Amino acid sequence: MDNVIRRRTPGARLLRAGLYALLTVMALVYLLPLVVMLLTSIKPLEEIRAGALLSLPDSLTFAAWAKAWGTACTGMRCEGLSGYFLNSLSIAIPAVAISTLVGALNGYALTKWRFRGANLCFALLLFGCFIPFQVVLMPMARTLGWLGLASSTSGLVLVHVVYGIAFTTLFFRNYYVSVPDEMISAAKLDGAGFFRIFWRILLPVSGPIITVSVIWQFTQIWNDFLFGVAFAGFDSQPVTVALNNLVNTSTGVKEYNVDMAGAMIAALPTLVVYVLAGKYFVRGLTAGSVKG
Repeated sequence: MDNVIRRRTPGARLLRAGLYALLTVMALVYLLPLVVMLLTSIKPLEEIRAGALLSLPDSLTFAAWAKAWGTACTGMRCEGLSGYFLNSLSIAIPAVAISTLVGALNGYALTKWRFRGANLCFALLLFGCFIPFQVVLMPMARTLGWLGLASSTSGLVLVHVVYGIAFTTLFFRNYYVSVPDEMISAAKLDGAGFFRIFWRILLPVSGPIITVSVIWQFTQIWNDFLFGVAFAGFDSQPVTVALNNLVNTSTGVKEYNVDMAGAMIAALPTLVVYVLAGKYFVRGLTAGSVKG
């Protein structure tokens, strides 16, 4: 009872109000660039040139969004971001699915079917999480050329799968450690094999960590620029490369509203993913943090 009374003192209420005020200010500062982008994208070019970044538009228009999607110039082409947006989807979806599945199998093997050298194998995979993108550019370029996948969508899918396996293996390995070994032992006694145990026992309880892996991988792949500009061909470039080309196109009048609309279009999928599934990301990370 004394603790409850102490929590309700004026000092505690003032401290809580100050904390909320600080968090609100920091959230507004964090969201300010997004607000500027959104307001700029729905203003006519004449209003933008007037110089009021944070003012509401006098006349609301989505012409910049339509141009960024369908007719804006991205270098030599003036076909907007629509085709590149679809390229990013065709890269991200299979890469996320494959890397998540392989990571789940790796995590399962490393925790429930332990073999000699399992710890060393996991350590090497973990080391892959800390390799900078720039280090793998030349080896990956030669590998893609040797496989005949250079400048193709399939090549980019392979690159993101290979680079993402280290992270997905780490996620699933740490999650599966919390699954009781007795369940696996009982399944083995009943005659279940490697894949049957995985599909029937582990995968049905892997929803939280699958969510983490999908969000992580989708965000990393969608926002990637370096691999896209290094390994993509002219017809397989992701939306991030096209956005860079749109912003840096030097012909004609500089249309800031089109640039901002293009940036919003490119960022929209990851924004939607985090708004709709952000809370599940945190839950998934903490779900396997305690064994037992």
